[in-house]
Amino acid sequence: MSFVTNFPLFTIVLSLFSGVLCYLLKGKAARKYTFIYEIVLIVMVGAVLVYTYREGGSFTYVMGEFPAPWGNEIRAGVLESVMALLFLVVMRCSLSAGYRFVETDIDESKTSLYYSLINLMTAALMAIIWTNDLFTGYVFVEILTLTSCGILIVRELGRTTLAAVRYMILNLLGSGLFLLGVVLLYNLTGNLLMVPMQQVIAELAEDPAVMPVLTMAVGILTIGLSIKSGLFPFHYWMPDTYGWATPASASILSSLVSKAYIFLLFKIYYRVIGIQVFVRMPIRDILLVLGICGIVAGSVNAIRANNINRMVAFSSAAQIGYIYMGIGLGGIIGYSAALFHIMAHALTKSQLFLTTPRLAEVSGDSLKFKELQGSALRDRDAGVFFTLAALSMIGIPIFAGFASKLQFGLAAAENASMVKLVMVMLALAVSSMLNALYFIRTVIRIYAEDPRKDVRAHHRSGYNVPMLVLTAGNLFLGLFSWVAVNLLQTGLGMFS
Repeated sequence: MSFVTNFPLFTIVLSLFSGVLCYLLKGKAARKYTFIYEIVLIVMVGAVLVYTYREGGSFTYVMGEFPAPWGNEIRAGVLESVMALLFLVVMRCSLSAGYRFVETDIDESKTSLYYSLINLMTAALMAIIWTNDLFTGYVFVEILTLTSCGILIVRELGRTTLAAVRYMILNLLGSGLFLLGVVLLYNLTGNLLMVPMQQVIAELAEDPAVMPVLTMAVGILTIGLSIKSGLFPFHYWMPDTYGWATPASASILSSLVSKAYIFLLFKIYYRVIGIQVFVRMPIRDILLVLGICGIVAGSVNAIRANNINRMVAFSSAAQIGYIYMGIGLGGIIGYSAALFHIMAHALTKSQLFLTTPRLAEVSGDSLKFKELQGSALRDRDAGVFFTLAALSMIGIPIFAGFASKLQFGLAAAENASMVKLVMVMLALAVSSMLNALYFIRTVIRIYAEDPRKDVRAHHRSGYNVPMLVLTAGNLFLGLFSWVAVNLLQTGLGMFS
């Protein structure tokens, strides 16, 4: 095998090492080191993507050479490489565009701790993407939970502490249910490695008496990760969590952390349970219904929000609903639509959370809508980037949001019954109208003249370049969606 096959493991080990190192460095040194090493990770994952695509297959890295059921494995294919590359690019852009707010929101003595937590979070994200066994998945789910709470509470505001405590309580509940589901599956199969588990489950599923037990185990596991990712009705922790975090943290939590839990759940359905067994369970239909409910409820709550960050946070809940709706639709088109929306949402939502604080900065540091009038005229860069992301969320053609909704429509037309087709199409139509209502309203307000204020933006280097990268990614997915979809479907073909 090529030396490139070691890179997935290197992304995890290097991130863990960097977490310890950054805690020992001073704040600015930790920031510079993190920015450089994130680029190194992007290059390594890019090399893995090229390698797996050219080879037309995946590879497995066995750690310690221990046989099943005690082994720990990581696996890399096209799908894992695409997700890892997306996560690292969004992480790097979020840190670059939001670092000035890290300096102002977080005490200087805590800056090195913040970047240490970011690096440990990167290790957890990479491990969840690459893992090929449930034990490693659970360990890094817990690390991801702790680091997520850490980057919230390090801001040291009363509201961030309260948000972090609420987030921790709900996430620990989700982790407990996830662990319980893993234990039940281990008791049934005697394995923790994904492929041996799938082989045993395929045999067990032939016995009709075993299916209820399997369904219960998968259902408990699904509830746990649904809580952690914010599926309706478990989404009410989002506004405080995202709204009171420093912008870089809000971008990372919304765009990456919640998506990592969904990707792990997707891996479990595909590689542990097996799609042929999963489609026999009622879980898929339940996810479809909850996803549609989340789309509508998130959009309605976004309309009712009284400040821009809460609006964007509730919008995130709606977008999580889209992803679960795609899983509920099933089929290669439904699953690829869900994965495509993970990509589209990660690029768009990070852009929104990185622009709202700049609009507030030139509006008396207020996020309330009535104070934001004219803010896009005072900070033109932030206004343009917010508007572009808003157009994508609404579903305007040429943007990723439109391509994503088109994929869901195609998936429903191919795989769904008439009742489900009507439900999905109505959900897409209603959510698009609601998205247009609150995003267009916001865009009109931020561009409306306001003679009372004349506060100009403090232009700093390091903001526009990462925002342009996110915008370019958004436009690429919108204009060349077929490239991304073909890549995702190629990865799904290797995923079984």
